[in-house]
Amino acid sequence: MIKHHPHAELLQAHALGELPLSMSIAVAAHCALCQECQTQIAKLTEQAAKLVFVSSGDDEVQHNASNEIDVVDNAPWQQMLSNIMALPESTMSEPYIESSVTVSHRNTRYQIPRVFRQHIAQPWQQIGKVSRMRFDMDEKNTRASLLHIEALGEIPQHTHKGFELTLLLSGEFSDSTGHYVAGDFIILDGNTQHSPITQTGCLCYTVLDAPLYFTKGISKLLNPIGELIY
Repeated sequence: MIKHHPHAELLQAHALGELPLSMSIAVAAHCALCQECQTQIAKLTEQAAKLVFVSSGDDEVQHNASNEIDVVDNAPWQQMLSNIMALPESTMSEPYIESSVTVSHRNTRYQIPRVFRQHIAQPWQQIGKVSRMRFDMDEKNTRASLLHIEALGEIPQHTHKGFELTLLLSGEFSDSTGHYVAGDFIILDGNTQHSPITQTGCLCYTVLDAPLYFTKGISKLLNPIGELIY
């Protein structure tokens, strides 16, 4: 059961078409997997349409329509959203896609939301049990990828210099913050140290705007070249 969803501000920005492509894909893919958020997006999109079509002279109607779209007063999320919104806007025309496409890796075929259809022709890069398909997006320092971890695979303990979004598309993983299943939408920042591990294997969509910072063991040796490998 999906327990982790996009913050209200991200859903609102997605409905208004204001998110950069990497984040818009994440929200659209989550909504394809989550009926609850799909319903919220439909409602927010309808409310946003009211703002477009109400008469500019009808202040009361505009005021009422604006009030239907609330912004949560949460300082950390406001800063994170500001960083996200500074990226180029998406040119996607679809708020979410319900049908799916197939991506294959390590002799396994995965059904994933069709919003990924234009990005899954890239090659996989593999180190040990971890593989990555980096998407070709022009968003400054932001990197978007499919991340595959084989059964019993683990990402070494790390924190973040920026934000890290993870949308779990298939399988499961656990870390110090909890246990996650397909559809879960997780955003972390430098306040968290974790080491994701999966028992059965998993496929994720990830977005990062800065390198990981490894905090334990021999993996710390990777920090000086973090700008090259994230």
